[in-house]
Amino acid sequence: MRRPWRLAAEASALIVAVVVAFPLYWMVLSAFKPAGEIESSEPRPWTLSPSLDSFRRVFQQEEFGRYFVNSVVVAVSVVVVSALIAFLAATAVTRFRFRFRTTLLIMFLAAQMVPVEALAIPLFFLMRDFGQLNTLGSLILPHIAFSLPFAIWMLRGFVKAVPEALEEAAYIDGASRARFLWQILFPLVFPGLVATSVFSFISAWNDFLFAKSFIISDTSQSTLPMALLVFYKPDDTDWGGVMAASTVMTVPVLVFFVLVQRRLVSGLGGAVKD
Repeated sequence: MRRPWRLAAEASALIVAVVVAFPLYWMVLSAFKPAGEIESSEPRPWTLSPSLDSFRRVFQQEEFGRYFVNSVVVAVSVVVVSALIAFLAATAVTRFRFRFRTTLLIMFLAAQMVPVEALAIPLFFLMRDFGQLNTLGSLILPHIAFSLPFAIWMLRGFVKAVPEALEEAAYIDGASRARFLWQILFPLVFPGLVATSVFSFISAWNDFLFAKSFIISDTSQSTLPMALLVFYKPDDTDWGGVMAASTVMTVPVLVFFVLVQRRLVSGLGGAVKD
C-alpha cells in the first residue's frame, strides 16, 4: 500500500496540473465553439457542436502567414545566437581566471531583476538611433540581450560539472582548445543549451511588448502576437478568432517542447568519469 504522504503529494500534483492546464483547455474549447456559445451568459465547459469557423477567419487573414514566418525567424534567430554566445561566455567565466569575474557573474544575475517594461522606452530610442525600427532586428537584438544572463548563469553550472581532468587529458592527446570546446565540451553541456533554448524560444515567440513598441508603421514586419489585434474591435471583439489565433500560436511551442523534452530531463550524470 502506498504511504499517505505519497498519495497526498500525487493528489496535490494532480490538482496543480489541472489548475495550470484549465486555461489552455478553455482556450482550445473556445476556439472550437460556435459564436453563440462563446457569447452565451451561461458558459459550459464543453460543446456539442464544434465548429472550425474561428480557424477559417484566422487563416483568411491576408498577413497571417507573413506574421507566422516573422515569428519563426525571430524565435529561431534568438535561440541560435543566444545559445552560441551563452556557451562561449559560460565557458570563459568558468574555465578562465580574470579580474572582475565574480562581479560580472553578479551583474548577469542582477540583470534578470530589471523589469522588461522599464527598458521598453530606452530601447525604443536606441533602436531608433540605430535605424532598426520596423525591422525584425529590433525584436531579435533585445531578446538576445535579455536571454543571455539567464543562459550564461545556467550553463555555467553545466560547464563547471565537466572535470578539468578531462580537458587536461584532451590536451595531452593533442587536441586543440577549439577541438575540445566543440567536440567534447559542447556535447556534454548540450542538455543545458536545450533548457535555456526553451525559455528563449517561448519568450521570443510570445513577445507582444517589443512587437507593439518597435514595429510602428511597417506591418509586414509584425509577428503573430500582433495578429491578435485584428480580432479586437471597440464594440464587438471576435473572441472566437482570438482563441483560435492563440491556439495556432501555441502549437509551435508545443511541437518545439516535444522535440527537445528528452534533452530537458537529461543531465551529465554518467556521461563523464573523472
